Amino acid sequence: MFELQPNHLQNEFIKLRPLQETDFEELYLVASDPLVWEQHPNKMRYQKAIFKNYFEGALLSKGAFLILDSKTNEVVGSSRFYDFDANEKSILIGYTFLGRKFWGNGYNKALKDLMLDYAFQYVNKVYFHIGAYNYRSQKAIEKMGAHKVAEFEVAYYGEECKLNFSYLIQKR
Repeated sequence: MFELQPNHLQNEFIKLRPLQETDFEELYLVASDPLVWEQHPNKMRYQKAIFKNYFEGALLSKGAFLILDSKTNEVVGSSRFYDFDANEKSILIGYTFLGRKFWGNGYNKALKDLMLDYAFQYVNKVYFHIGAYNYRSQKAIEKMGAHKVAEFEVAYYGEECKLNFSYLIQKR
C-alpha cells in the first residue's frame, strides 16, 4: 500500500523525513529568501505569515517532507506526495522548494529520483503541478522526461487560485 510519508527515503544527496510542527523555524530560514519564490505562483511566500499558511497546509496534507542534506543534516527544503488515486494508480509530487544554495548541483534531481523510485513501486503515473511562470521547475521536470498534459487553476491551501501546468511521468 502506498504510504504518503515513508520515513526511510534517502540517497547520497538527501534524506526525507515526515514534516513536523517543530520544523517550522528551520524550514522558514530556507523559505525566507524571496528569490526562492520568484517564479512561484505565490511570490510572497517568503513572508513569515504567508509561509505559516503554506506550512500548516503541508502538515495537514500528511504527505509532506523535510528535505535534509544526507551528509550534513542541513535543511534543504520541502516537498510532498498528495492526491493518491488507487483507481488510476497515480500520485502527485509537488509543493517543492529548495534553498538557493542547493540549486543547480544535483539536489532537485536527487529528490525527484528518490520520490519517483518510491512512487513507482505502487503507481504507474506521477503528476507534478507547476506554476505557469515557474520556468525553472518546468525545464527541470522536462529534463527528467515529464511532458505537459494540462493547464488548470489550483487553489493552494488558504490561497487564491493560480494557473498551473500538470506534467506527467509514466512508470519506466
